Amino acid sequence: MSAPSRTALLVFAAAVLAACATAAPVSGTATPLSSPAALPSPAAAPTAPPTTPPTTVPPRPRIVVLDPGHNGGNARNLAAINKQVPDGRGGTKPCNTTGTQTDAGYPEHAFAWDLARRVRDKLTAKGVTVVMTRDSDAGVGPCVDVRGAAGEKADADAVVSLHADGSAPANRGFHVAYSEPPLYPAQAGPAHVLSADLRDALRTGGFAVSDYIGRDGLSARNDLAGLNLSTRPTALVECANMRNAAEAALVSSADGRERYATAIAAGVLAFLAR
Repeated sequence: MSAPSRTALLVFAAAVLAACATAAPVSGTATPLSSPAALPSPAAAPTAPPTTPPTTVPPRPRIVVLDPGHNGGNARNLAAINKQVPDGRGGTKPCNTTGTQTDAGYPEHAFAWDLARRVRDKLTAKGVTVVMTRDSDAGVGPCVDVRGAAGEKADADAVVSLHADGSAPANRGFHVAYSEPPLYPAQAGPAHVLSADLRDALRTGGFAVSDYIGRDGLSARNDLAGLNLSTRPTALVECANMRNAAEAALVSSADGRERYATAIAAGVLAFLAR
């Protein structure tokens, strides 16, 4: 067989190259095109730490000491109540006294005890914490120096001592006493404010100011140990003259004592609201 011509060889070589370019691979797996790299997820917004509500300390309840004068057992225990105790101004005085009474025999200690409970209930209803210097009307004392320390012991905002007077029958009206000259900061100003608030409330309640002691219903005193020894704002209310017939009838009646209690509670609340 004669040798192929040059042209025929070139045509043959071109055909072989074309076939190789289109043939599938003999073995192996085709590698797919790489997909574009996934975009990172948007960063989540930073989460603020949980907030704790600010701790609020509830206000301390207002505290009032009520000091009903004298006590039902004092008259039966004269040795105890005649014991000498400090008067707050360098001297001494009896631990306590029996108090006075109406001509009909209604005693001051019973009036003060009933009045104090009525005032206590009215203040408690307004959220005030009330501490009493005695828990019944059948005991003895406490002594005036213990009463004078009661406000500090209770951390009180105010102390109100409750009494009725025994004066000449023609005398009438209430008065509010405070310690003068002052021995402690609370006596220099706050006690005057408390006394005036009580005076104003009693006057608003229809009670007449005293026509025989003090001035305009207020009485500065230096001889009352319970006032002298108190380091808290303290006032002593002499509600009426138990020897005056009209005022004796008023303090002896439940309605009268309720009127006094309403006025005194209003005076205390006015002071606490300042």
